[in-house]
Amino acid sequence: MRNLRQGRPARVTISDVGAAAGVSASTVSRVLNGTAKVDPSLAARVHDVVRQLGYRPNAAAQGLARGEWGTIGVLVPNLANPYFPGVLKAVSAVARSHGRRVMVMESDEDPAIEHDLVEDLMRSCDGVLLCSPRMERSDLVLLTARDHPLVLLDRIVPGLAAPAVSADFFGGMMLICGHLAQLGHRRVAYLSGPEVSWANSERIRALEAAKAFGLSVTILPCGSTSRSGYEAAAEVAGTGATALTTYNDLVALGAVTRVRELGVRVPEDLSVVGFDDIALDHVAHTGLTTVSAPRGQLGKQAAEMLETLMTQGHDGEPVYLPMELHVRDSTAPPRVTSELAG
Repeated sequence: MRNLRQGRPARVTISDVGAAAGVSASTVSRVLNGTAKVDPSLAARVHDVVRQLGYRPNAAAQGLARGEWGTIGVLVPNLANPYFPGVLKAVSAVARSHGRRVMVMESDEDPAIEHDLVEDLMRSCDGVLLCSPRMERSDLVLLTARDHPLVLLDRIVPGLAAPAVSADFFGGMMLICGHLAQLGHRRVAYLSGPEVSWANSERIRALEAAKAFGLSVTILPCGSTSRSGYEAAAEVAGTGATALTTYNDLVALGAVTRVRELGVRVPEDLSVVGFDDIALDHVAHTGLTTVSAPRGQLGKQAAEMLETLMTQGHDGEPVYLPMELHVRDSTAPPRVTSELAG
């Protein structure tokens, strides 16, 4: 049988290093892992041979020798949501720079299983990053009491003993409200996201504060997908709203499709604003007014927080990153008479 490895250089093993240095493989392991005191001259000889032979230690094996897995775990609520790939890409880059791997799990927007999934990650990962966790505060308190490195992303829980970084969802919605008020809108509808989402509650908190802009807001139950936006959009007509804002861009695009089917023009009859800037404009231009979160920066900062927590400990205040308003083609001044109200 033909040797599939033929033509490839043989991988240098720890035994090869030991033989060349005149020591046992276990001594080489102790030198490289730093798990025991070794004579400095012997350690120098081992390191010289490692460089000469081009030996690359197995990072996973080294980590296990130190009681570590060399892996961080990440839990997200929905992998189908385009918001999270940019976050995960940044997390992966930071982890890789520290010689770690990333294990990702999804809760499918079900807070009832999040706790068990985090427990699974804690059993096989050195640290855990929770992205937009939906679970109750009491569950988060129990998890942080485990004394296992844990960082929250896009969820701020006052008094919780865990580092946290989040987009400023309250500030992002306030940008939207200010934009609509400046255009002259006074009656606004909001297609609300998942009830257990802290980010959704921050959006609603901003909408309630928007009374300062002279806005009257009607909140309609919806969800986080384009399908939920499509199905909920017909209810906007009964609110008399001249502008619609939504939990995210996916909901907004579903709603735009439905209201156009009902004969409503966007933005002439109804201004529509998304959230998160996840509408894949790099594939197809949607012209959707929205606000963007610095997803790469969020992922990078959260992963660096977790690395610091695992190696040095951490004690700091939650970090909020600002959002940015992008005014495009889906918003305009309101008509004198709203066709939706009629």
